[in-house]
Amino acid sequence: MASVSTTPASRNASKMASSSAGAAGSSSGSGSGSGGGNVASSLSGTGATSSLTGTLNKKKKPFLGMPAPLGYVPGLGRGATGFTTRSDIGPARDANDPVDDRHAPPGKRTVGDQMKKNQADDDDEDLNDTNYDEFNGYAGSLFSSGPYEKDDEEADAIYAALDKRMDERRKERREQREKEEIEKYRMERPKIQQQFSDLKRKLAEVTEEEWLSIPEVGDARNKRQRNPRYEKLTPVPDSFFAKHLQTGENHTSVDPRQGQFGGLNTPFSGGLNTPYPGAMTPGLMTPGTGELDMRKIGQARNTLMDMRLSQVSDSVSGQTVVDPKGYLTDLNSMIPTHGGDINDIKKARLLLKSVRETNPHHPPAWIASARLEEVTGKLQVARNLIMKGTEMCPKSEDVWLEAARLQPGDTAKAVVAQAVRHLPQSVRIYIRAAELETDIRAKKRVLRKALENVSKSVRLWKAAVELEEPEDARIMLSRAVECCPTSVELWLALARLETYENARRVLNKARENIPTDRHIWITAAKLEEANGNTQMVEKIIDRAITSLRANGVEINREQWIQDAEECDKAGSVATCQAVIRAVIGIGIEEEDCKHTWMEDAESCIAHGALECARAIYAHALQVFPSKKSVWLRAAYFEKSHGTRESLEALLQRAVAHCPKAEVLWLMGAKSKWLAGDVPAARSILALAFQANPNSEEIWLAAVKLESENNEYERARRLLAKARSSAPTARVFMKSVKLEWVLGNISAAQELCVEALKHYEDFPKLWMMKGQIEEQSQCMDKAREAYNQGLKKCPHSIPLWLLLSRLEEKAGQLTRARAILEKSRLKNPQNPELWLESVRLEYRAGLKNISNTLMAKALQECPNSGILWAEAIFLESRPQRKTKSVDALKKCEHDPHVLLAVAKLFWSERKITKAREWFLRTVKIEPDLGDAWALFYKFEIQHGTEEQQEEVKRRCENAEPRHGELWCAESKHIHNWQKKIGEILVLVAAKIKNTF
Repeated sequence: MASVSTTPASRNASKMASSSAGAAGSSSGSGSGSGGGNVASSLSGTGATSSLTGTLNKKKKPFLGMPAPLGYVPGLGRGATGFTTRSDIGPARDANDPVDDRHAPPGKRTVGDQMKKNQADDDDEDLNDTNYDEFNGYAGSLFSSGPYEKDDEEADAIYAALDKRMDERRKERREQREKEEIEKYRMERPKIQQQFSDLKRKLAEVTEEEWLSIPEVGDARNKRQRNPRYEKLTPVPDSFFAKHLQTGENHTSVDPRQGQFGGLNTPFSGGLNTPYPGAMTPGLMTPGTGELDMRKIGQARNTLMDMRLSQVSDSVSGQTVVDPKGYLTDLNSMIPTHGGDINDIKKARLLLKSVRETNPHHPPAWIASARLEEVTGKLQVARNLIMKGTEMCPKSEDVWLEAARLQPGDTAKAVVAQAVRHLPQSVRIYIRAAELETDIRAKKRVLRKALENVSKSVRLWKAAVELEEPEDARIMLSRAVECCPTSVELWLALARLETYENARRVLNKARENIPTDRHIWITAAKLEEANGNTQMVEKIIDRAITSLRANGVEINREQWIQDAEECDKAGSVATCQAVIRAVIGIGIEEEDCKHTWMEDAESCIAHGALECARAIYAHALQVFPSKKSVWLRAAYFEKSHGTRESLEALLQRAVAHCPKAEVLWLMGAKSKWLAGDVPAARSILALAFQANPNSEEIWLAAVKLESENNEYERARRLLAKARSSAPTARVFMKSVKLEWVLGNISAAQELCVEALKHYEDFPKLWMMKGQIEEQSQCMDKAREAYNQGLKKCPHSIPLWLLLSRLEEKAGQLTRARAILEKSRLKNPQNPELWLESVRLEYRAGLKNISNTLMAKALQECPNSGILWAEAIFLESRPQRKTKSVDALKKCEHDPHVLLAVAKLFWSERKITKAREWFLRTVKIEPDLGDAWALFYKFEIQHGTEEQQEEVKRRCENAEPRHGELWCAESKHIHNWQKKIGEILVLVAAKIKNTF
C-alpha cells in the first residue's frame, strides 16, 4: 500500500489496476473463494506491484500538482504574452488602508484575535538561509525576542550618539553638496516663472490701449454650451395691463355693483367674501377710465416708506434713531467688527460663562466676558456683565476701570465715584476720575481730593502740578517733595521753578535724600553754568563721580555720555564738556582708548552732539598729542562742523606736535589761501619746508599757491629748485604743465624730453608729450610718442585710449579697432578698454557690432558699473528699464549704475525719482564729477534756483576730481585756473540730453 500515490492521477490508475486484476482472477477460475484469494495475492505480490508503479510513473508529469514558480507566464516559450486581470491586482485600495476581511475563512483573518496570533508568530526570528546575507547577516535582529535590559538601552544610546556625531561631521559637506546639486538642477531646468521673468517685467510697459487691443480668447465650447437656454424674463409694459383691463375678463376686472354691497364675490362656487367695505382702492384704478395707473403705484410705495420712516425717526429724547436719508448706508455699522467665526464666539461665550460660574470672584473672567460682548457689538450686554462683575469683585481695580471705560460719560463718573468708595487708595481710579472731568477746576478738585487720601503718589502729584500755574505749582511741589522725598523728578521740577539760591538749596536737599542719582548732580552743574559759575561745573561733576562711587553706584559710561549729549542739545556746553572729561576714560583698557574714543566721537556727530565730539577730540589730543591720525580726524571735524578760525587754531597746535605730518601743514596753508591770506599761507609753507626739507608735497603746494595767484616767475623758480633738490616725476610733470598752460610749448617739450630721460616709465609724461604734439597738429610725432610710451608702459590704459582716439580722429577706424584689440590682449578684463571699443563701433554707426561687443564685455567683466551703465542706454527705450534692473542686481552700489538709473528716470520725466537717484549717487561717491554735473544740469532744467545753488555748494565742498566728462574739462589747459563751481557750469553746459 505504500506505493499508492495520493495524487488524483495515481488514484485513477490504481482503480483501473484493481478492476483489471479482478477480471483476470475470475477468468482463470477456481471457485469464488479461491478466486478472491488469487486477487489478494496478486495485489500483494511484489513483482506485479513494481511493474504497475513503474508504468504509472512513466506517464505522470513531474510538475503536476506543484505550485507555479514565481514570475511564471503560461505559454511564454511559444511566444504567448502574459496578461493581468483585476483579480490579480487586487481591490482598488490605498496601500495604507486596513484590510477588512472579517468574513474570511478561519485562519485567514487579519483582524481580531487571529491578527494578534499572526503578529505573535511574526515576531519569531526568520533564520532561513534565504534571509541571510554574507555582509549584513540576517535581515532581522537575532535577539529581537530576548529581553531588552538596561545595558541594551545604554548601548543603543551610545550607538545613537555616535551616529548623530558622525552625521553632524558630514552635515555641512552634505548640505553644501545638496545645495550645489539644487543650484545645478535649477540652472539646467529653470522654472517657467524664471524663464518668463523678463517678459513679465515688460508687461509693465504695456499701455492701456495696447492691452485693450489684445484679442479675446475664442470660446472652444460647442453651440449648446456656449448658448444655454436660460429662462428669459421680460418686464411687462403698462399697455399690457391696460389691454387686459379693457377685455373685460373676470379675473382682471371688477364688477362695480360688487363694490357697492361691501364685499367681493369670487366667480367660483363657495367664494370668499372679503371683510373690506369696497374693492375699488383709490389710486390703483383711475376713476372714470378703469385703467391701472402704474405711476401712482410707485408714488403709493414711496409714501408708505416715508410713513414708516417717520414713525421710527423720533425717540423720546428727540434724537433721530433712523436717518431717513442714509438708513441703508448705516446698516454697515451693524456688521460685526470681529474677524472670528460665530461658532468660535459662542464657544468663547460658553467658556467664559463657565469660568464666571465656577469662580465668580475672578476679575479677569468678568473683564474678558465684557470685552467679548463689546467686540461682537453687544455693548449693553457688556455693560451689564461688567457691572455685575463690580458687584462680585468690588476690590478689583481693573474691573472698576473697565466698567468706567464701557459706560457713557455721566454713568462712568458715577461708577468711578462708587469705585473710590470701595478703593480709596487706588491711584489709577483717581487718575481715571480726573480724565473723565472736562472742566479744569473739576480736575483740580478731584486730584486734590486724591492727594488727601494718597499723599505719597508721585503720579498724582505730577498730574496735579501740571494743571497749576507756576506759582501754585511751586507751592505744590514744595509740599510734594516732603511727601515723596525719593522722587527725583519732583525735586528737579521744584528746582527749575525756584530762584537761583533757592534752587541750590533744593538740590542740596535732594542730594541728601537721594544720594545715588546722577541727574541731581548734572542739574546742579547746569544751574551753575546758567548763572555764569562755569568754574564750579567741573568741581560739581568730579564731586558727583566721587559721591556716587562712595554710595556704591556703578558709573555707567554710556549713560553719562547720553546725559552729556542731552546737555549739549540743551545748550549747557560747559556741563557737557565736563561730563565727557570726567567719564571718557572710565572702564577702558589703555590699548583700546584711541579706537573707542574715535568711535564715541563719530557717534556723537551722528547724534548731532557736536560739542561732545569736540570735547572727546580735545581729550584724545591731550592723551595722544603725537598721533597724526587723531589730529587729522579733529581737523576734518573742524573743517566740516567748525569755523575757519577753530580749524586754523587746531592746525597750528597740530603742526607744533606733529611737524613731520605734511598733510597738516598743507591743510593750514590751504585754509589761509582760501581765506585770501596768501602771505600767511606762504609763511606756513616756509615753516613746512624747514620741518620737511625736500618734501615733494610741500614743493608742489608752494608752486600751486604761486601759480594760482599769478606769480608765475616765483612758481618757475620754485619748480627749478624742486627739480634740483627733489627731482621726482611729479615735479617734472608739474614743470611741464606750467610751461604748457603758459603757452611756452618749446620749453614744455624740452622739459618733457629731459624728464623722460630720468623717468621713462612714468606714463603721464608720455601722455603730455603726445598731447602737446597733437595740439601742434603734429599727428605723426604724437603717434610716435604714444607708441613709445606704450612700449615702456604697456599697462597704461589712458595711453591706449589716447592712441586709439588719435587714429579714429585721423579716420583710421580699422587701425583704432586693432589698437583696442591689442590693448585688451595686453590688459584682459579691463572695462575701460571694452567700453572704448563699444563706443568706437557706436560712433561709427555699427550698432549691431557695438551690441555684440557689449555682450562680450559683460561676460568678461560682469561686475563693471561703467559697462552696465553704457549697456542701459544701448538698448531701445522699452528695454532700458529691464536692463537697469539687471544692472542693479549685479552692481547695486556702483555710482555709474545709480547715475544711469537717475538719467533713465530723467528721460522718462519722472522728476522726483530722478532727483532721489541723483542724491543717492552723489552720496555714495561724492568724488564723481560727472554725477555732480548731470545733477546740476537736471536742476537747471527742472529745479529752482535754490536747488541749483544747493547742488553747486555741495559740489564745491566735495571737490570732485574724477569722471570722464569732468576730467575732460578740468584738465583742459584753458581751464587750469578755474574753480570747482566754474568747471561744474562748463561741464553741465557741454551735456546734451541725448538719452
